[in-house]
Amino acid sequence: PERFNGIFANAALFHIPSQELPQVLGALWGSLTDDGVLFSSNPHGSNREGWSGDRYCCYLDLDTYRRFMTDAHFVELEYYYRPIGKPRDQQPWLASVWRKGPCQVRPTLDQTVL
Repeated sequence: PERFNGIFANAALFHIPSQELPQVLGALWGSLTDDGVLFSSNPHGSNREGWSGDRYCCYLDLDTYRRFMTDAHFVELEYYYRPIGKPRDQQPWLASVWRKGPCQVRPTLDQTVL
């Protein structure tokens, strides 16, 4: 299909450099149906990014991640830290669910949403 009802991005988006994240989120936004949903789960942190061995990692805090998502025209439905039931310092993952929101201009890979 050209567009999807849902996208499951588990442990994926934190490998995108923050400067590239608006373009990737714009492409995901454009790949969803009008009421499509994006699930993402990423390790959270204090807005640090860089190489860890041969993998690039971007550890965003909740407020920064929210800004990226809302700037990309996603509407927050839910978020939680996981694994559920553990103290926060033992919950390295931030999971969130977002619905595609309205946008006057559809973002493309060539446009920056921020």
